[in-house]
Amino acid sequence: MSETDEPKTWKQELASLVDYTGTGNFNDDGDDTGNPGYSPTGNVRETISEFAKGVGEMSVELGKSFVGVMKQSLGDRDSFVVRKFGKPCGVICGKLSFLNEYLPEDRDPLHSWTVILTIFFVAFLALSVNTVPDTSMPILKKVHMHPPNASRILLPDGRHLAYHEQGVPADVARFSIIAPHSFLFSRLEGIPGLKASLMEEFGVHMITYDLPGFGESDPHPHRSLESSALDMSHLADAVGVNEKFWVVGHSGSCMHVWAALRYVADRLAGIAAFSPMVNPYDPSMTKEERVRTWEKWTPKRKLTYILAHRFPGFLRFMYHRSFLSGRHGPIDKWLSLSLGERDRTLIKDPRFEDFWERNVEESIRQGNVKPFVEEAVLQVTNWGFNIADLQTKKKRKGEGILLWLKSMYSRAEEELAGFLGPIHIWQGMDDQVVPPSITSFLHRILPGATVHMLPNDGHFTYYYFCDECHRQIFTTLFGAPQGPLESNLVQDQIRIKENTQDTEDATVQDPSTKDGGIH
Repeated sequence: MSETDEPKTWKQELASLVDYTGTGNFNDDGDDTGNPGYSPTGNVRETISEFAKGVGEMSVELGKSFVGVMKQSLGDRDSFVVRKFGKPCGVICGKLSFLNEYLPEDRDPLHSWTVILTIFFVAFLALSVNTVPDTSMPILKKVHMHPPNASRILLPDGRHLAYHEQGVPADVARFSIIAPHSFLFSRLEGIPGLKASLMEEFGVHMITYDLPGFGESDPHPHRSLESSALDMSHLADAVGVNEKFWVVGHSGSCMHVWAALRYVADRLAGIAAFSPMVNPYDPSMTKEERVRTWEKWTPKRKLTYILAHRFPGFLRFMYHRSFLSGRHGPIDKWLSLSLGERDRTLIKDPRFEDFWERNVEESIRQGNVKPFVEEAVLQVTNWGFNIADLQTKKKRKGEGILLWLKSMYSRAEEELAGFLGPIHIWQGMDDQVVPPSITSFLHRILPGATVHMLPNDGHFTYYYFCDECHRQIFTTLFGAPQGPLESNLVQDQIRIKENTQDTEDATVQDPSTKDGGIH
């Protein structure tokens, strides 16, 4: 066999790759076959370096080729991709063009958004593949569905509305309250922790109800704030509230309070709003009021409002990932709330946790995301009215020259127009969910409203589970406690008894009647 047919050792193969000529960093010892040895330094490092550079250059060229192919495919108007997706992508890009305002002026928007989306995609993949369990996170409870037990009425449009009554019966109530619930709550909310004995003491009858699509209420095919106000009026009639009633709301439910003030004002005795929310895009707000409001919110809550205002379809994904996931979560996480110290302490109270979880379970009973999206969209879209129009100041009429002369020496007299009943607003100064700037805005546009500022309270602490606070609220709204009215049956019994007593007295005192009885 020839010498060239003999197999080469690995050292000989490696030497041939670097064109070994008999000199270099080889050992004189060689191996056991007599071949010279090779030191793993020097040329090996250079070879590895050159190999890495070659791989890099090939990757760059491959990337350029891929980009070129994509440009030819997507840049041709007659291509399938452009014909199929060009128009929808143009519409979406047009809607998203407002985001370019947040980019640096010297940057190309296409390049900037490409980088942003790439980073977002990589971060999303990194979070997705992170399988290490976080032992610091609490174990979430599963949502438990309770058997239906609500009373329901049939509305004129054929829908059923679920409701709950508390306090004294309607026929003996001195004051009636209707309380719509907040987002992700239900008819079980009312005034949290309100004692039956306090309602008895003040003669209060309170009705709470499930908004359309929440709890056990049927969904509304075309929800609006006007239909919400009319539901309150129909509910009052159905449960026997014939007199005017109060409307009480907290936080986001106050948009239904403002709707009642607009559409059924003739049925209202007054309103009470606690940490009242308004439309964050209300055109009546000044730039300073809007900035002071938005700066208090978490980035996720701001994103929720932006999506509800412009792209409500994305809310479905967010809600299915949170409170419609079948598991419970803390209120500040599910609703993206920033809370002060006292509020954070309160939401850890077992009473609050049980109350919150029971309301969530009832709220999502139907498992339908549409009512929640509707409620979020109602909050940020055109209401069909402005709160500023609910109560305005108008100068009193008078003679033209006389009014001009009076204005030169004193302020012209003004009178309120619109709803003239009592409007009470309570606002915690440490409230970071509905900042005090919103109440300042409301006080500016509702000059007849009475504002109660609470220096040490947050969003929940005054309204939730506070017996002393509830007594202060009732005293402010209704005055001194007088108890319930006497029922018609009791009044009739008293009237019959008085008439019978008067007849007996007249019989005893009339001698002729007495003599006639002897003969």
